[in-house]
Amino acid sequence: MPVPSEERVTELVSDLVQRRGFDLEDVVVTSAGKHSAVRVVVDSDAGLELDQAAELSREISAVFDDVSDFGESPYNLEVTSPGVDRPLTLPRHWRRSRGRKATFDLGHENIDGRIGRLNENTLDVVVGGAKTGPAVREIPLDDIRSAVVRVEFSKPNPKEMELAGGVAEGRVAPAEPTMSVDEEESEGQDK
Repeated sequence: MPVPSEERVTELVSDLVQRRGFDLEDVVVTSAGKHSAVRVVVDSDAGLELDQAAELSREISAVFDDVSDFGESPYNLEVTSPGVDRPLTLPRHWRRSRGRKATFDLGHENIDGRIGRLNENTLDVVVGGAKTGPAVREIPLDDIRSAVVRVEFSKPNPKEMELAGGVAEGRVAPAEPTMSVDEEESEGQDK
């Protein structure tokens, strides 16, 4: 018997995931002969820590063991949080991504900006102006065709972060700049 459908896996795990304080973001079932995989994607306002993922994985595995849907078919179970490439579509996605850079497709234009506060029907987006500095642009949620978080490798502009309302509580701040090898060596020397 093959691994159950995504709908059946969702049915089996959704209550458990919610009881543990997480949102079930996605279920992906990949049937590939003897190498089937079940991927359960969860998130919460506080994120997902490694220990929480491991515990949730054990609990989901126990649920799967208690039903006959899987038969004797071997599979790999992965419990994970959404990656940065996840499309932002629901209010909770905007709330949890506050303070992050994103690329927005508005149909008639594409913009890069920092996700700000979520209002009832609009999203504040901090856009940079080379001459005037960063400013808040209010975008109707219905105008956003798609949006994806961008990975940042340098420390964000403090003014942008202030205008965005900071990072959502419980979430990781955008990356601090990394030091070059020369900077690391000079920091370790007496000056």
